[in-house]
Amino acid sequence: MTDRLLGLPIDWWMPTIWGLPFPIWTLAWVALGLIVGSFLNVVIHRLPRGESVVAPPSHCPKCGTRIPLKYNLPIVSWLWLRGRCRFCGEAISPRYLGVEALTAFLFVLTWIVFAREQPLVAVALCVLFAGFIAATFIDLEYLIIPDEITLGGAVVGFLFSAFVPELHGANSAAEGLKRSGLGVVVGAGLVYCVLRAGKLAFGRQRVTVNGATRVVFHETGVVLPSGEVPYEDIFYRTSDTVRMTAQQVELADRCYANQRVELQLAEQPPRLRIGEEVLSAEAEPYLAVVTDQIDLPREAMGLGDVKFMAAIGAFLGAPATVFALFGSAVIGSAVALLMIALGRQKWSGRVGYGPYLAVASVIWVFGGKQWATAWFGPVLGHWFGGR
Repeated sequence: MTDRLLGLPIDWWMPTIWGLPFPIWTLAWVALGLIVGSFLNVVIHRLPRGESVVAPPSHCPKCGTRIPLKYNLPIVSWLWLRGRCRFCGEAISPRYLGVEALTAFLFVLTWIVFAREQPLVAVALCVLFAGFIAATFIDLEYLIIPDEITLGGAVVGFLFSAFVPELHGANSAAEGLKRSGLGVVVGAGLVYCVLRAGKLAFGRQRVTVNGATRVVFHETGVVLPSGEVPYEDIFYRTSDTVRMTAQQVELADRCYANQRVELQLAEQPPRLRIGEEVLSAEAEPYLAVVTDQIDLPREAMGLGDVKFMAAIGAFLGAPATVFALFGSAVIGSAVALLMIALGRQKWSGRVGYGPYLAVASVIWVFGGKQWATAWFGPVLGHWFGGR
């Protein structure tokens, strides 16, 4: 008489959760992960563009044709259509396939690892991982993480901490909220201190855009083809300056051609220099330039990462944020070394810090806590031992 079925212990097939066998729940979470992954693709495409993630229904971005359900099945439809729109033939990014597969994988892995003893913790972690996936792919493409994900994630994490205090290893809602709040403060505070110290001590990373590019400066930030960069991520010291040689400069009431442009907003009063002419930046309601190169002072980490770490702390607590900060530095360094070895060092500069924080946090959930406990010994290990 064997004690295994399909390679798994018989006991694995026996438990029920909320009245249904565990394997049935597992299959359901695979399906849920695929559905959520399909929705995350909509979020990744629309949220940075300021579009609604609810309406209109799914449609081809190229031809605008509404996509019927039979062509909108996660993974299956992409493979069936060979990565192209059924109506106009436009290529569909492999990212759609990857997001759906990754979401399903993380959902079912989380369910298998946590659901037997803590099913509600598994639900909370799946919500967190969905946010990680959306944030990661948006950050990879646009170098931003929208507030809807960061600040919204912090609020959702705080609420989960009240209803599922086991998320933090706590026994009461009050203790769960306490650990969640501490996670927000410690996580956001750590990244904020690193951000400010780096700006003061080492200056800022320069982002260079090559090729004829239209750049618009408006009330809150600089709009590049890759997305908007907030002014708060650019101007910190009075010496911080945006410099470019512009083929064309457009102000509200006049234009210039082939001029050197400098913009300093941290200086008082804010200054705009076009060629030899010095203007008040506050007096110009509109500024757009066409340039083939722009030096944009920008830190590798921005305030979006501060808010992102606050969301991580709200869900996972303060120890996880410490682990994520140091773990992300190791991961980022490893990626940079790999890119250098492959002769693609410029690629590493196109990756925001958010994906590294997300990966380090996932590692924490699936074993990083135990590693930290063993590594740092009984003193710090006791603190790291709380989720």
